Amino acid sequence: MTGLQKPELVCPAGTPAGLRTAVDAGADAVYCGLKGPTNARNFPGLNFTVAEMAEGVAYAHDKGAKVLAAINSFPTAGRTDIWKAAIDDAVSIGVDAVIAADIGAGAYLARTHPAQRFHLSVQAGASSVEAINYYCRSFGIKRVVLPRILTVAEIAELHSEIECEIEAFIFGNIGMMAEGRCLLTSYVTGQSTNMDGVCSPASHVHYAEDADQNLTTRLGEFAIDCVSCGQTTGYPTICKGRYDTAPKKGYYAFEEPVSLNLTKLLPDLMRAGVTALKIEGRQRSRAYVRAVVSAFRQAVDAYHAGADPDISDLLALTEGGKETQGAFGSKTWR
Repeated sequence: MTGLQKPELVCPAGTPAGLRTAVDAGADAVYCGLKGPTNARNFPGLNFTVAEMAEGVAYAHDKGAKVLAAINSFPTAGRTDIWKAAIDDAVSIGVDAVIAADIGAGAYLARTHPAQRFHLSVQAGASSVEAINYYCRSFGIKRVVLPRILTVAEIAELHSEIECEIEAFIFGNIGMMAEGRCLLTSYVTGQSTNMDGVCSPASHVHYAEDADQNLTTRLGEFAIDCVSCGQTTGYPTICKGRYDTAPKKGYYAFEEPVSLNLTKLLPDLMRAGVTALKIEGRQRSRAYVRAVVSAFRQAVDAYHAGADPDISDLLALTEGGKETQGAFGSKTWR
């Protein structure tokens, strides 16, 4: 691996304390969102005021790290000024890049702040040469965050034909494979992942235990899972629920609660031309962020130096203690 450019390690920062934790653990860059619907992790207790993000930018820059502002949800009619204001605020405090998905938000950013670095969010779902180069030529994007639907070989081929850098997810929630298209949560809760930044809001989550200590999880009025005593369960999202779908009972109809872990594929991703490696988890604890960022800092540095890192501890940090390489390793993954 020696001689290849070392990729940037992009890490989650859900709170000001989380930002400092990620930077101190070795992040090259952190991504974070402003409070409100303009980012895809709009949960109580998460995200930054403008003043807090400005302080985070100063802290990160002092440590040699970058801050990327996630303004990556989709504005709805009559509310576009909220997204424009978020872009203006992020630019004014000196973030290193704005991550956006919506064409209108991207056009506003490119027109109003042409010198600001623009990264295309995974929420845009751009995975083809034609789509990515359209964004490059129309809005001047410098980096695309790829959807988690491509194999490493496809990423390498893409790299040779597009006009910007590539960022790829390597760890954390794998999500529905059609990035930026999830309508399941809005069907149940009335709040959209993509337009309100809220997936399975906590206010709609309910648990009920029966006499046999079986735990039923509900999102709104819908039961989405039931586990027996001692079984582990992830955060209750519709896509990771179990359902009775004839002829199957208690079946993961969409996807299992499992975490993406591409540690073993890092050398291949680096050879494929990936500029930045992204860890998911802005809603996770500081302890989680510290452990994952530290582990990947060591892994990236070791692989780049031609050594083999110890990556065994990362399995304990996956959802339900299960991991997958998803579509990165094989198109047969469901």
